[in-house]
Amino acid sequence: MAQRRTMQPEDLFALQFLNGGALSPDGERIVYTVSQIDAEADKEYAALHLLDLASGESRRLTHGEQSDRGARWSPDGKAIAFISDRSGSTQLHLMPMAGGESRQLSDFERGVGGSFAWSPDGAQIAFSAKADDEAPDLSKEAYRVDRTVYRFDAIGYLDDEAQDIYVLDVAGGDITRLTDDRSNNSNLRWAADGSSILYDANMQPDAARAMTPDLKRVDLAGNCSVVLSGWASIASASLTPDNQRVVFVGRPDDGKPIGTKADLYVLDIAAGTVDCRTRDLDVGVGGRLSLDMPVGALGAGNVAVADDGGSAFATVQRGGTNHIYRIALSGAESWQPVTSGESAAFLLDLVGEQLLFAQTSMNAPPELHLKRLEVGAAQQLTTLNEAHLAGIDLPAWSHLLWQSVDDTEVEGWYLQPPTGEAPYPTILYIHGGPHAAYGCGFHFDFQMLAGAGYGVLFLNHRASTGYGDAFSTAIKGDWGNLDYQDLMSGVDQAIALGLADADRLGVCGTSGGGNLSCWIIGQTDRFKAAIPQNPVTNWRSFYGTSDIGIYFGVEQMGGHPHEIPAVYDKCSPLTYAHRCVTPTLLVQSELDYRCPAEQSEQFYTVLKAVGCTVEMLRQPGGYHGASISGAVNLRRAHNDAMLAWFARYV
Repeated sequence: MAQRRTMQPEDLFALQFLNGGALSPDGERIVYTVSQIDAEADKEYAALHLLDLASGESRRLTHGEQSDRGARWSPDGKAIAFISDRSGSTQLHLMPMAGGESRQLSDFERGVGGSFAWSPDGAQIAFSAKADDEAPDLSKEAYRVDRTVYRFDAIGYLDDEAQDIYVLDVAGGDITRLTDDRSNNSNLRWAADGSSILYDANMQPDAARAMTPDLKRVDLAGNCSVVLSGWASIASASLTPDNQRVVFVGRPDDGKPIGTKADLYVLDIAAGTVDCRTRDLDVGVGGRLSLDMPVGALGAGNVAVADDGGSAFATVQRGGTNHIYRIALSGAESWQPVTSGESAAFLLDLVGEQLLFAQTSMNAPPELHLKRLEVGAAQQLTTLNEAHLAGIDLPAWSHLLWQSVDDTEVEGWYLQPPTGEAPYPTILYIHGGPHAAYGCGFHFDFQMLAGAGYGVLFLNHRASTGYGDAFSTAIKGDWGNLDYQDLMSGVDQAIALGLADADRLGVCGTSGGGNLSCWIIGQTDRFKAAIPQNPVTNWRSFYGTSDIGIYFGVEQMGGHPHEIPAVYDKCSPLTYAHRCVTPTLLVQSELDYRCPAEQSEQFYTVLKAVGCTVEMLRQPGGYHGASISGAVNLRRAHNDAMLAWFARYV
């Protein structure tokens, strides 16, 4: 038997990642997307694959050095439309399933967006795109700003990047523009009679909460109407088959604190009434675990409505798991999980009684699964990484539960490295959000650190989702208190169990996890090294420079900076940075508009001033999630720097 080895940084370039899938209208075939990195070219490519359910045979549909994604079947199942950059820009393409070459359908100068949908009769495709209107070069020419939020992370300057809705005649190729309103219009869904399109209108010029859309509808003459607006969140809206109701995941703007759970709602369009279908469910709908994989197309927020309109399927996060629930759309509240286990499931599609989903677990990247709703257990359809992982000695893991301060139970996990003996040098890895969670999903950084001989401790501190509203809203106006104590009690628990070596501890995290990494090293010297990535360090400047600062800062702190300056200062890691002695590597994406570069720069300057060992790894062109799904060279640099820094100091 061949000797197995541990996970190494270069394994990221050997793994294949599932990026979405769709069932054919007859439920007999599946088209799905798989991405993989070309290590020599430092590029990530994606290809379409076709799986025949009867035979179980799978074959690759597209080849070459390009990214083909988001395939959707025509209503008659004779063709698929997909997005590809094979022409040099991202355009809409069509492939006949009987054989033959694909053809390009669009030719927009700046490409099309990722949102498109077939009309019910298959004659048209609605899609989003940036207009071909001549646009100024904002890197060279002066321009005027009047938006509340004028630039957005991973998108750019919104007046230059906002997308409108177009309709393409598939046979003739004619394209009609339906919207022209400065909003970023996406997530397109046709009405069943083909007369109109439901869509999300976000990034509106006067909106402080730029990510929260108004739900709108546009007919084929370009007449727009508002279906729902003024909510704290709206996502994954779908029409029922009778076109009379809209099913969506959301949260009303009712004054409840940020972090409050989202629910599944049904809007009666004619009556204007909204019915909450999960009010008594103790955890939220549409939750998502934090994963370190380029699998952004696996939308935990997806909602699929059954053909009879009586129920919908949506993802529910409970603790460290994500599972798909069937939720009744009328009558008494009723729901039941249709997937289970120590795993995370992501809804992809529903055709008749067949539910298609992706599923990942602690030591396995996502694979396609199918559940026939009336027939027992789900079936795994793909084994994308089975052969590669068979040669790797993967870490064992322990599930931890302990009492933190105020006797609140906290959940966490500990990955044990395949080599060495306990107690292990240990990295505390902190999730961002903060209203997110870790759990039973594949996380490459964890695997890489375990492969290098570290134990990895990850836990769901106060503010994490999946444990009820009291838990997820507990840090409003008090960042750095209960969340910090939960983290420290988790470290103490791992030490008490004989897993973690108290003298060899490191800490890291991104975004909110970067914030807490900076906070921790201003409060204690128990960690030998820290790697905060894209952190929030100064709430006052974050309020004025982040794409979400004007609302997120107010929601989290409890008011504007001029109203509660003491709270902003108390909750900012920068306030305590002068006390730091821990060797610190700040990782900062230079085009991060979520936690802008000035956040790391301020912290770096203070640490330099007081003589603390500090360096900064800059990521040119990188946005907030660059180390997970950005340019390959940035992901490589991040992983190499992480291993080198912890090796040097931990």
